[in-house]
Amino acid sequence: MKKARFYEKLDAEKVKCNLCNHHCVIKPGKRGICGVRENQDGTLFSLVYGRLVSENIDPIEKKPLFHMLPGSTSYSISTVGCNFRCLHCQNYQISQYPHLHKGDIVGEERTPEDVVNGALLAGCKSISYTYVEPTIFYEFAYDCAKLAKQKGIKNVFVSNGYMAPEVTKELAEVLDGINIDIKAFTDKFYKEVCKARLQPVLDNVKLMHELGVWVETTTLIIPGWNDSEGELRDIAKFIHSVDPSIPWHVTAFYPTYKMTDKPPTPVSILRRAREIGLEAGLRFVYEGNVPGEGGESTYCPKCKEQLIERFGFSIRKNNMKDGKCPKCGEPIEGVWK
Repeated sequence: MKKARFYEKLDAEKVKCNLCNHHCVIKPGKRGICGVRENQDGTLFSLVYGRLVSENIDPIEKKPLFHMLPGSTSYSISTVGCNFRCLHCQNYQISQYPHLHKGDIVGEERTPEDVVNGALLAGCKSISYTYVEPTIFYEFAYDCAKLAKQKGIKNVFVSNGYMAPEVTKELAEVLDGINIDIKAFTDKFYKEVCKARLQPVLDNVKLMHELGVWVETTTLIIPGWNDSEGELRDIAKFIHSVDPSIPWHVTAFYPTYKMTDKPPTPVSILRRAREIGLEAGLRFVYEGNVPGEGGESTYCPKCKEQLIERFGFSIRKNNMKDGKCPKCGEPIEGVWK
């Protein structure tokens, strides 16, 4: 256990957790929505500090981050728990573990030094805090990120974007890149599918960008839920309003967990979503979860030269020159060094 950060004490030994935008008020002996932060006699504790259930070496493209050190590997870690309850979560076995196992907390004990040394030994250029919402293990992630930064390793969050503004501001000091899910553009979706709200996510996309963190966004397109042209156009317009150079990944859904009644996303919908993004003025739109369909590669927004050829998470060819198009010299936004 580790004493939690970002909370306040209330009367009757209750506490208010201010880590994310749920702002859970937690009674003694109870936990927040995430299932991993517990009020013990008026003090809030993280139950997952250094309790890792997943440690993998992933391509950075898997996050997905296409404009951050392409072709490099990222040391990816996770604990159990999540502050969303997504009906279609592909990692529900760990994200919902405490809820599915009567509050049990599992994981191998690790220190920040263990994680950073593991990344160094594996030759990884970054550490990714991922698989579940990493905000819920913030204390450990932040300690790892501080040490990683000192060692020249970059830090990446793969996030639902629901952290509170104060957390975002502190996290931005040690974070280099983040992929934020814009799961839909309606509160109906966020309420019924994720048990959350849309606006805090949009606010964090803006704030992370303003604070200088490299931001990419992802929308998993679910037939019948968020696949209308109007909604996709609204998401694209929002991203464009923040910065047209923010990459938008439109990815294919496959039935899982509590959403097995919907079919996989047709490739035609992904292609149309990509067209909508480009029509809205976004410089970079990518199709995901459909390797070999052609929407994974990076093209120069100005002259249309292919800059990075991808197949799934692998890079077949990288023609970038010092962050620019080699043909016309157009600067390509991203983290290239």
